Amino acid sequence: MEYSSSEDEELVEDFIDVEDDTGTENIDQGTGVVASQIHAIDPSDGTMPPTGNELLMAADMVGNNDEPRMGMEFESDAAARVFYNAYALRFGFGIRVARSRSERRKGVEVLVMKRFVCLKEGHHKKKPVEPSNKKKRKRLSIRDGCPAMMEVVRRGPDKWVITKLVLEHNHVIASADRAREVQLRRLSGKFQEHENQLQEVRRNVFGDTDAQGLFDYFKRMQSVNSGFFCSIQVDSKNCVTNAVWVDARARMAYTYFGDAVYFDTTYSQNENMLPFAAFTGVNHHGDTVVFGCALILDRTESSYGWIFETWMAAMDKRLPFSFTTDEGKGMAAAVAKVFPQCFHRLCRWRILSRCKKKLTDVYTRFPGFHDELKRCINRCDTVPVFDMVWGSILDKYGLRDDTWLQSLYEIRHKWVPAYLTSSFFAELSLTHRVETVSRFHRNNFTARVSLSTFITRFDQYMDGLYANEAQKDIISFPPEQLLKINTDLEKQAASIYTRAAFETFQVELIEALQHYAVKVQDGPYMKYYVDRDGDPPTRHTVFYNVAEKKAWCDCCRFAFSAILCRHVLGVFVLAGVIMLPEPCITKRWTKKAKMGPELIGLNVGNDSGSADSVASRYNDLVRDAMKCAEKGAVSAGAFKVAKEVLSKAFMEIKGLGEKPNRDALHSAASR
Repeated sequence: MEYSSSEDEELVEDFIDVEDDTGTENIDQGTGVVASQIHAIDPSDGTMPPTGNELLMAADMVGNNDEPRMGMEFESDAAARVFYNAYALRFGFGIRVARSRSERRKGVEVLVMKRFVCLKEGHHKKKPVEPSNKKKRKRLSIRDGCPAMMEVVRRGPDKWVITKLVLEHNHVIASADRAREVQLRRLSGKFQEHENQLQEVRRNVFGDTDAQGLFDYFKRMQSVNSGFFCSIQVDSKNCVTNAVWVDARARMAYTYFGDAVYFDTTYSQNENMLPFAAFTGVNHHGDTVVFGCALILDRTESSYGWIFETWMAAMDKRLPFSFTTDEGKGMAAAVAKVFPQCFHRLCRWRILSRCKKKLTDVYTRFPGFHDELKRCINRCDTVPVFDMVWGSILDKYGLRDDTWLQSLYEIRHKWVPAYLTSSFFAELSLTHRVETVSRFHRNNFTARVSLSTFITRFDQYMDGLYANEAQKDIISFPPEQLLKINTDLEKQAASIYTRAAFETFQVELIEALQHYAVKVQDGPYMKYYVDRDGDPPTRHTVFYNVAEKKAWCDCCRFAFSAILCRHVLGVFVLAGVIMLPEPCITKRWTKKAKMGPELIGLNVGNDSGSADSVASRYNDLVRDAMKCAEKGAVSAGAFKVAKEVLSKAFMEIKGLGEKPNRDALHSAASR
């Protein structure tokens, strides 16, 4: 179970009051800039703070590689503070002055020591509260016992030296880009406008209850589900800005089907919708599976970055191969930083939906335009064909000068299937969209609903998804009922693929019989032309390596969906291949997708990923327990066996923990 209140990981838009040993200072939590440095005299020693120019110079030091080190010297305590501010900005944590000491020298009080600490240093001390009928809002404490600090001591008139230094933090620290975003917004004067918008969003989401309902939901889920992960991001006033939560089922599903992820932000289409987003994917039956949820109150690049990083932490830092989102500069920048090794795709269905709004006049005057545009996007399987058909549509409807279509064409490599040939997207069909949570949004926004009601309904929706998947897992159709051409290839596919995957394969196999393959080159990689008559006629090139049992087609359908295309199958028919080669079968579409080793995706490293770490062992056991629960829940008999096995295993594990204690007592008694 994990719970994180990530105060110093979010974009903060205001100052907070922090009590320390020297009094009270206003601190910008996101940048680590003490407010008195900007406007006032330092309350701890009465000296003038650094000027605004010095503060900006400190921000510019972010690009330097200077780090604090023992014995480092400064001309003044103010210079030391500017330096530590720049260091904090570079690594994304806030600082405050925790302690200072003065000595009387020649009858004058002289400052001789100053200690700067992370905002999370120490622990919150509750103050006695007088009984009152007035309801007070509960606030989260930002302090978490972080040891990071830098202490400087005066060694001469213009010489301050670092004498104590701790660089390690006990919490996740954020990026400099987010902290700099705060400064730039403040300098541009947009801060108050953004703060007002954020407050309005909060009122729409939480009403008069603040976020207590969300906190209660998280506590309830943690009490019944030890694998439940949640993290809340708060601003400098301890008000919620964003939240992420993932249950154990979602984490388990991600290990099987986390190769292609869609970040569904359907809510952005309607300002009356709650700002609720979901991480989703596609299971082996071609149905939607949920990998986690997010509440997005602050739609900035840094907020999206926090959401993605937090979700990645819940998934043991295992990247998908592809990550699909809606358009947006802030979101795109966050994806590039958090998922640098993933292919970032824009959702073409959302783009097509926007076309209706952007081209209303065209859609009204030409009813057939939309279908032609969809066919061009979804059925043109090579770049030359797409470019030709796209151009012909623009000419036909006189849209060469349309700026919207021009902008779409400029980013075609981010959303048009013909250009997406280098990554996997888990789409069994290019023309049929997998039903996402967008339908759930539409069904639950006929009237304004509260956040707690919405979350309850979404949990019920997820229960239905898992129940549907479990039902499809246990339902078995005799392969012979599904066969249409009764070949060995078709029989084999029917026996190994789920029904949804098989039906897609079957369409490709039947289409393969309408194509004509001709070998044009021998060698280790034999070259074939695969043609089909039509209007226009088509030709694809296929390379086939018999020794390695691998085939490649220039349509790149297999890379996109992991189902063999009609062109490769046409070559197999010509070459007399009667059984699908092992390299041509992707486990994630088979009936055994959830059996054996899992962990699909790219492992980018995890500090707790060592096989000997407690966290790694815990996560591994949760996955095994979830598999046992999935199989044990399908029938009364399976449930009884699962309960007996788990009870026996628990007693044995419990016995292992008690044995060392008994041995220790026996040893002590013998002495």
